[in-house]
Amino acid sequence: MDSCEADVSSQLPEEDGKNELQMSLRMDVDEGQERENSKDCSVGKSSESTNTECNCPSPSASSINQSLMEIHGEEYQTPGISSAYKSETEVVDGEGESHTSEVPSSDVFGGGVVVKDEEVTYVIPTVGMEFETEDHAYKCYSRYAVLEGFSIRKDFVNKSRINGVVVSRRYTCYRQGYRPTKHSANLRKPRQETRTGCLAHMTIARQPNGMFQVTHFETKHNHEFVTQSTAYMLPSQKRLSFARAVEADLSNSSRMDGIPKLGMGFDSEDHAYEYYNAYAGRLGFSVRKDYVNRSKIDGAVASRRFTCFREGFRQKDKRDLNVKRSRKETRIGCLAQLVISRQADGKYRVTHFEEKHNHELVAACRVPMLRSQKRLAGSQVVEGNVQDVSENQPKSTSELSQNLAGNELGYNPIDYKSKLSSKRTREMKEGEVERIQQYFKSKQLKNPSFIYTMQLDAEDQITNIFWADAKMLVDYSDFGDVVFFDTTYKLIKDGRPFCPFVGMNHHKQMVIFGASLLYDDSAESFKWLFRTFIEVMSGKKPKAILTDQDAVLVEAIDLALPETDHRICVWHVYQKVLKQFNHLFVGSDSFVNDLFSCFFDHEEEEDFIKAWKVMLDANGLWENEWLNEIFKDREEWAIAYRKNIFCADIRTVHLREYFTCNLRKHLRSDSDVISFFKHLGKMVNDWHYKELEANYNMSQHMPRLIGDVILLKHARGIYTPNIFELFQQEYEASLNIVVNQCNENGSLFEYKVSIYGQLREYAVTYNLFDETVMCNCMKYEFMGVLCSHALKVLDYRNIKLLPSHCILKRWTRDARV
Repeated sequence: MDSCEADVSSQLPEEDGKNELQMSLRMDVDEGQERENSKDCSVGKSSESTNTECNCPSPSASSINQSLMEIHGEEYQTPGISSAYKSETEVVDGEGESHTSEVPSSDVFGGGVVVKDEEVTYVIPTVGMEFETEDHAYKCYSRYAVLEGFSIRKDFVNKSRINGVVVSRRYTCYRQGYRPTKHSANLRKPRQETRTGCLAHMTIARQPNGMFQVTHFETKHNHEFVTQSTAYMLPSQKRLSFARAVEADLSNSSRMDGIPKLGMGFDSEDHAYEYYNAYAGRLGFSVRKDYVNRSKIDGAVASRRFTCFREGFRQKDKRDLNVKRSRKETRIGCLAQLVISRQADGKYRVTHFEEKHNHELVAACRVPMLRSQKRLAGSQVVEGNVQDVSENQPKSTSELSQNLAGNELGYNPIDYKSKLSSKRTREMKEGEVERIQQYFKSKQLKNPSFIYTMQLDAEDQITNIFWADAKMLVDYSDFGDVVFFDTTYKLIKDGRPFCPFVGMNHHKQMVIFGASLLYDDSAESFKWLFRTFIEVMSGKKPKAILTDQDAVLVEAIDLALPETDHRICVWHVYQKVLKQFNHLFVGSDSFVNDLFSCFFDHEEEEDFIKAWKVMLDANGLWENEWLNEIFKDREEWAIAYRKNIFCADIRTVHLREYFTCNLRKHLRSDSDVISFFKHLGKMVNDWHYKELEANYNMSQHMPRLIGDVILLKHARGIYTPNIFELFQQEYEASLNIVVNQCNENGSLFEYKVSIYGQLREYAVTYNLFDETVMCNCMKYEFMGVLCSHALKVLDYRNIKLLPSHCILKRWTRDARV
């Protein structure tokens, strides 16, 4: 055998009263230098005996064969030719076929070395070397193989039919032989070929003295060895590491420290799962039970693998083509896992543990929403959400609190400078003012960032109240471009004058920016409220505000928010029409459906007017003066008009009906005001939790694509899932759009596009200088998402990535960053 350059140190123990070893072999890989050994090297029972100085550059089989070693006080000399013995014994080979064979004679041309268990990890195998047990021989050869860079497998074994003891055994390189191709054709996923017909092996045979002696040792391989950096992946190395880990676990009586380790033992499969799931909860991922192997004898679990829930990839299913709303993608090929297998002692031990993930782990406050985590604590999640969101804002809650504390609203809730000139128009229940003040004071003591202020009437009676907390201020700083001022209480008989400032976040969910109780509905009260709202929000004004159709509100907004675009909320008008004609069309679904379609389904003026006329004809309402007055003001509320004003997809604002319905019984003036505040707080907390849940789902699931399209992949990584669905619908519609004409004027290109088979054309302008694209349908200006016409032009110009100026930040995943 050639000299080995493995990291090996051969060292034999000394006995008291005996001479030092005749020859000592050592190899220092770090230094890589040859060492001289001045010990005498002798060869016994040979024709010549020579005392010489032996130079040992590196340990090898030949050098050990020529060694004379003293073990346990006895000299073992290498014979020139050992005496052969033969005995006929009945044996069973590895395939279970029994036959009578001769135990191979040990023709040894090297020194025989007796190796004990504690020495097997340091000795290189040689022909004639003896081992106390078969297992000691396996460990020695396995350790040698790992240091060389290959793995071994147990090959045939011959056992005596008389007493069943092992007579001989062969260990081979793991690339020995060839895999049979008999059943490979039927496999869906054939295994990777590893065998190359390598002949390297070691054979041992039992001797009359009960020892196992190496009778054959082949060192040549027909393949390359693995490197030291990848040696840990060898099967035999894994087995060695596992055996050592088990020994360490057995010797360590201390309790588990919470981190899985190789060889760690568990009393049951469920115990292992609970442990790994608890570990996953601390880190921030969910656990999925993967494959399981069961015993064919008793059906008990033999091995089990627990994986990260993002393991693997979802397989394509033909049925997906018929699914209206496909499931979100969760699997991205994460390799983190824990594998356990049942051992001889009945315990389940960790045989493999992969710690690394290929994705971000969730924050601690979102862990309770993980599927495998059963510790749901809603209140804690809400509190964690406020803190988690606040840390990622451009202006922190503490900064906002400091700004508020510095002005006159900070600690003086009564606004004496803006008293009404008249008496309030609504009366309050006796003692209600004191209860409200006490409630707000307790809120501010618990949370100093909570802010509230009150306006007095001409008789110094508290009339109007506004309040907001830190989360509301943060929400407004992120999504305060569009504000819905809700006065739905007017539609409720004897309703409490509750007027919230409502908005929409990047998931198209409702958020609340502030709330008020107005016991006076004059223009002066509304002006005070709007000015107070802007002052609390650090002077930031909304770009657009939507309100009810009320002349007093219009006057107050024109005075308090002259730079803000104002339009009537279509949902308020829709609710008014329903209430007005409720007694005429009770139970008439056709009228309700026609009305809803007319208000919310038509984006073009021509289509809207046509739908309005159809509704009037179908229900005989041409002569209704009240409805005609509503139609005259259509440009103030209808979706088909003033589309240049961004309204954050106003058609979904009817979700606020859910908000009003939940508060309806608490908005009655005869209900307890503290009960109303608490119920409102619970609703707001539920909104916070829903946003937290949407953020988690966004981080764990990717929306399904209608095709392998670069533009869609790019947009999917930018937009939140709900907004991406809108974008993908527009892209899908663009597939049926054709380009009819293109006119060039310098850097401007004007395209005429239309839906295939339709006459209506849309004008799309593309600026080559700054890569801007605009369409006269104005969907982007109105909703913040590119229309199908603009997307068709981008595709026509081979633009495969969404231009940055076409991405509205408030709709993106990073809207709060």
